[in-house]
Amino acid sequence: PSMKLKSVLSVVDREPVVSPEMMRMILWLKENTFCTFYEALRTILPSGMNISINEKYSFCEDADFTCLTDEERNLAGFLKNAASEREFDELLESSSENGKRQVIESLVEKGIIRRVSETSQRVKDKTMRMIKLTEACVNEPGMFRFTPKQKQVINLLSENGSASVKEVCYICSVTEAVIKNLIKNGACEEFSVPDYRLPGEEKYEPDALGKIVLSEAQNRVFSRVSEVISEGRPHCFLLHGVTGSGKTSVFIKLIEKTLSEGKTAMLLIPEISLTPQIVENFCRLFGGTVSVIHSNLSLGQRLEEYRRIEAGLSKIVVGTRSAVFAPLENIGLIIMDEEGERSYKSDSAPRYTTSAVAKERCRTHGAVLLLGSATPSVESYYYARKGVYELLELTERFNKSDLPHVEIVDMNAERANGNTSEFSEVLVHEIRHNLEAGEQTILLLNRRGYHTVISCAGCSSPVYCPNCSIPYTYHKANNSLVCHYCGSIAELPEKCPGCGGTVFKQMGFGTQKMEEQLEALFPDARILRMDADTTFSRYAYEKNFKDFADKKYDIMVGTQMIGKGLDFPDVTLVGIVTADKSLFSGDFRSYERTFSLITQVAGRSGRGGKKGRAYLQTFMPDHYVLGLAAAQNYAGFYREEIALRKTLIFPPVCDICVIGISSVSDAAAAAASAVTLKIIKDVIKSEQIKFPLRVLGPVQSGIAKMNGKYRYRLILKCKNNKETRSFIRRVLLKTAEYREYSNVNIYADMNGDIV
Repeated sequence: PSMKLKSVLSVVDREPVVSPEMMRMILWLKENTFCTFYEALRTILPSGMNISINEKYSFCEDADFTCLTDEERNLAGFLKNAASEREFDELLESSSENGKRQVIESLVEKGIIRRVSETSQRVKDKTMRMIKLTEACVNEPGMFRFTPKQKQVINLLSENGSASVKEVCYICSVTEAVIKNLIKNGACEEFSVPDYRLPGEEKYEPDALGKIVLSEAQNRVFSRVSEVISEGRPHCFLLHGVTGSGKTSVFIKLIEKTLSEGKTAMLLIPEISLTPQIVENFCRLFGGTVSVIHSNLSLGQRLEEYRRIEAGLSKIVVGTRSAVFAPLENIGLIIMDEEGERSYKSDSAPRYTTSAVAKERCRTHGAVLLLGSATPSVESYYYARKGVYELLELTERFNKSDLPHVEIVDMNAERANGNTSEFSEVLVHEIRHNLEAGEQTILLLNRRGYHTVISCAGCSSPVYCPNCSIPYTYHKANNSLVCHYCGSIAELPEKCPGCGGTVFKQMGFGTQKMEEQLEALFPDARILRMDADTTFSRYAYEKNFKDFADKKYDIMVGTQMIGKGLDFPDVTLVGIVTADKSLFSGDFRSYERTFSLITQVAGRSGRGGKKGRAYLQTFMPDHYVLGLAAAQNYAGFYREEIALRKTLIFPPVCDICVIGISSVSDAAAAAASAVTLKIIKDVIKSEQIKFPLRVLGPVQSGIAKMNGKYRYRLILKCKNNKETRSFIRRVLLKTAEYREYSNVNIYADMNGDIV
């Protein structure tokens, strides 16, 4: 059939923005995560590459008014008589707003006014101003007359071909005026080249790699993975190593091996807080071949790193989840450290799992995927036990030191003995001992703010965020209430909206209050608080962790960002203040995440050769998850958890697809969720679906309202394959056909959280 195609006005990009591999990745994301092409493209490219198109209009001087209507002639006359470019633009804008857009379009078509589209990039590529001799100057230098300073510039360029403007000014001791005159006279010409910084060069220590010596157990892991890297075939390993077993040293030697074979490597980490330590170490070992990608970089920094990787100047990429899309060529190895972490799953479209994207890239490049953790996800360990992944283990700490001694502290007994503090007597005693010994302490409380809840003393009703169905958290520093879900801030209320009471009580305990109580208990201690409220600055992580490593602080207080991957040799004590709070979060992975966090944070203790201790405070001292975490018994935890998952039919014995429905109207969201269930049943019946499928819901989500939207969900227990995804896609399309729910957002999330 004949189609009317629009003409190409201009080519925006000088070179293709998306490589063939990334084009395939866009298609893969669309197929596997139910996203659009645009959402996939937006995720793969750095934000700074966004192009905006601005339309510029001007009047054609030789315009013919004879073919115009009265309305067109009237507007054209005004435009022709505009006193300035600004007045011309204002006339066009007001005409467009007053319903004369069609008249303007007609004037463009009839050649009365000219329209030119100008493109601009949100963040400019960083370039360097260069200078070189013109052909005329090279072939016939005698036709030019130069001053002594100009001769110095000409001689430098004759010897080197080209140089940056800054270099010429510095070496020849001239100003830019000298260069401008040479360009004006036709002896030189200016051009630009991409300016890539090499951030690790100043930290590079050429001999540092040779100083890393692997133990016998580490060497076995290294040899096996190296063998497959050399074969150049896609393969997935799961490295299960206890905390302090030296997994990072193995990673470094494997990356060195990968680079020696002319390939590139990627190290993915779960938390931004881990990047300063790791990047500094990698720059010391590998110099300027290292690029870093994470969300705390500025737009300009992200684009610059992307360009360096794209140009082949970076051979190693270190970063968080989004770094998995880095445009590396000839990948030989992708490492996912702490692979079971929740942060590796995207909560917004495309809702991908980092390990799935990494597997796809390894399949394309014939690369090895190495998943590493002291507490692997139940799914990964299940696949390793089944032989889908190859299991490798490091069962001892690198320096043969013992794992930290972990003691469970019964807070019920503390209360019975009259201790109303959040700190048990034994933990206070141990902190004091550490301060006297000059050793460092880490205290974990996975809750920001000062008090958890502010509630009415009369009716006990908490002060809720108006946008979300959860109470505000009180922050003492600015005496305000903050919602940790939508970010809204409110002042303390004068009256209870429920009963009108004017007296409020404060309940709960956050990192701000913990810091304050520690200062009262240990007035001479130097305390560092690390949570989302104290790390807004782009460089806060790096500075704070460096200061702690340099022993400028005695105690670090923080949320889960301090719980994993950090290595401080002088930390000999860890306190987990409320270990049981995350056990009942409403998600089937809550036991797994609690076990992982406790095991990992306890493992920060005793890594420098000294004996480590950890104290786990809880009101549920007999809970088996806490007991297994205290014993750091992952195998025992896995046996309990996999039995539970099999009984309840949860991953890894099946997949789950969460269909989320949200709207500013509770009634619309509820109705749309009911319609979605009906469509699912209708499609199953009409298409006689035979594959296994179990539908749960719809029900309100665990947090019923967030960011001003009411939330419902359905859960599909299924198998994540092409047939199932096609079925889900048809359901989403049929639901979208209901025009009355055009303001309802519906999405599908494969293996996402069910809260």
